Amino acid sequence: MIDQPPVHAILPSERIFEYRNKMEFSFSDRRWWLPHELESSSLNEFALGLHVPGTFYKVLDIRACLLQPDLGNQILGATREFIRNSGQPVYGLRSHEGFWRFLVLRNSAAHDRWLVNIVTASEDRGAVQPLADLIMQRFPQVAGVVNNITARLSGVAIGEREIHLAGEPTLRDDLGPYRFDISANSFFQTNTRGAQRLYGVVERYAGLSGNESVLDLYCGTGTIAIWLASHAREVIGLELVESAVADAQRNCLTNGIENCRFILGDIKETLTAIPSVPDLLVIDPPRAGMHKDVVNQVIAMAPPKIVYVSCNPATLARDVLALKEHYQVAEVQPVDMFPHTFHVESVARLIRR
Repeated sequence: MIDQPPVHAILPSERIFEYRNKMEFSFSDRRWWLPHELESSSLNEFALGLHVPGTFYKVLDIRACLLQPDLGNQILGATREFIRNSGQPVYGLRSHEGFWRFLVLRNSAAHDRWLVNIVTASEDRGAVQPLADLIMQRFPQVAGVVNNITARLSGVAIGEREIHLAGEPTLRDDLGPYRFDISANSFFQTNTRGAQRLYGVVERYAGLSGNESVLDLYCGTGTIAIWLASHAREVIGLELVESAVADAQRNCLTNGIENCRFILGDIKETLTAIPSVPDLLVIDPPRAGMHKDVVNQVIAMAPPKIVYVSCNPATLARDVLALKEHYQVAEVQPVDMFPHTFHVESVARLIRR
């Protein structure tokens, strides 16, 4: 059992519609039909949209998603029409055959620019380039188009390699006074305005005076590291994704940050190479939370303060429970980053016992 810490009222999202800066749409050769569509539609038509809960291979065809800015819906429609006439089959989530797999749209809240990522099962520039050219010609707000290629069977919209097709290969967005270049596969908080509020909580919980060393686990494109850099002596970020580390390094140069450095690799391995105990440990893991080996390494490292940022209260509770003999949860601040869903981001402040 964990002693009940103070859990503050949820900080609301500034917007509840058109707030998402990233949407992943799946192709499928099996469409989920709504009752009113059954009589008038051909039942073999493909879908481009979102998965119905509980079905991994059927996709609900989406014409408009109100969680993304409307231009994203226009790009979605233009892509659907192109694919329908492309002659290349969409990917079957059961058969694992086909070409078109995902359409990933990123939007810059600060600059109203877009990055389009077309994910395919194999490389065929002759098939993909005309779609990229169409998108760039029809939508001037699109900064660039890339093609990620993956033969993996898992339904993850991340490529094993990437081809730059048109425009810019990254997208620029702002958080507070800082500018960030984001590549197609890099993690960036999906609610840009909410992220500024979230990182304000992280900064407050960090309580830095300017002389501390900070270690940032799962640092992504360096957003938290850069946000805290002006309040710390040194910030070290650990990250597994190579493109994210490249983005983080470039973002430091863009923002004139000189006291951050980033280490690429599996955190289970790179954490053991950190020579000294940081004054503050920031942990912002994926939904699965920390690997148990990382939890054990955190306990062995024994930093005096931890700020844990979590998008999954269940894995946050699991990890805090594993740390309870060594750390007390002083307070938790939930932040609504995902309106119209039951998901919530949480920031927990932990103090070593």
